[in-house]
Amino acid sequence: MNLSAGTVNYGKEQVQFNVLYSARKTLGIEVYPDSNVLVKAPVGTDPSEVQKRVIKRVRWILRQQHYFRQFDPRTPARQFIGGETHLYLGRQFRLKISTGNQNSVKLTRGYFIVELKSALSVDNVKSLLAGWYAAKAAAKFAEILEHCWPYFAKLNLTKPRMQIRSMKKRWGSLSKQGTLTLNTDLIRAPRECIDYVITHELCHIQFHDHGSDFYRLLGKLMPDWEKRKHKLELALL
Repeated sequence: MNLSAGTVNYGKEQVQFNVLYSARKTLGIEVYPDSNVLVKAPVGTDPSEVQKRVIKRVRWILRQQHYFRQFDPRTPARQFIGGETHLYLGRQFRLKISTGNQNSVKLTRGYFIVELKSALSVDNVKSLLAGWYAAKAAAKFAEILEHCWPYFAKLNLTKPRMQIRSMKKRWGSLSKQGTLTLNTDLIRAPRECIDYVITHELCHIQFHDHGSDFYRLLGKLMPDWEKRKHKLELALL
């Protein structure tokens, strides 16, 4: 794989993009929440062809960038100190930190109760919460995958293997090898948004790109998917 960059102008607007060349058959364009644009192209694609495709899609790219900008400024990075709020399944919980006989995280009466048997420190609180989120994500995502799977099971498709990890630019992905990867941070979003992300990725089992067939299937399985997508962006500001 190799990476290059380019720029196109549209009126007074300028769109900068990166191009990732890899062993793939089609050329695709993705716009991320930070407004970065990535063009994924087959190895050997002429740069002029990439430029033409970006120009053809420039109005769509700008609409996506403008959509994401409405969510700025984003919430500052969490400091993991007492009184701060943290999300779980779309709900805000205030952080209470104390020392005790064990390391634990509990949700009760609107609070994250974090108990540390080691010295109180931001790193220790952050580490303990990260482990709690990861465990909850593994259990909840597996449950939701089972809930979303019946339609695909009827087609005699192979259920993807699920893995969970932190990702900066994606909520989920489905590899050609059949691995469903979900962003750990998704556990902070409302349940209906998690349903959307998993259903979206499962639709890629049948349709690998974001063509009309893909969106037809997604709309059939989840008619309100656009509202859920919008809610996901709002929920994790």
